[in-house]
Amino acid sequence: MSIAKEFKEFALKGNVVDLAVGVIIGGAFGKIVDSIVGDLIMPLVSRIFGGLDFSNYYIGLAGQAAGLTLVEAKKTGAVFAYGSFLTVAINFVILAFIIFMMVKQMNRMNRVEASENPAPAPVTTPEDVLLLREIRDSLRK
Repeated sequence: MSIAKEFKEFALKGNVVDLAVGVIIGGAFGKIVDSIVGDLIMPLVSRIFGGLDFSNYYIGLAGQAAGLTLVEAKKTGAVFAYGSFLTVAINFVILAFIIFMMVKQMNRMNRVEASENPAPAPVTTPEDVLLLREIRDSLRK
């Protein structure tokens, strides 16, 4: 089998296509969550804690002057930008919670659907077929 044919079979399997769709949607969803965190939640957290802005929290590793913004400090040398990490960590927690709620809702919908559509009763074998099977079995003996 040629490499091209093997690759075609691999790439066209349903799971690979589903995974690709999931990755694309996940990337777009991640951007939405980044915006929610950066544009909606962090300003509220900043307001609650008296103007706190996590994104500019850093420790200068190259002797930067105090009071510089993170962008200015990075221009003058290396920085330990723990504020950016806090923002990303909050972003992750929110994203994980949203995904948890989505999965929980989908599981609930699946349970409701399963209870509305019970499994069909097992098909009973007709009596004449059972009688023929008995006859067959006794003839074998």
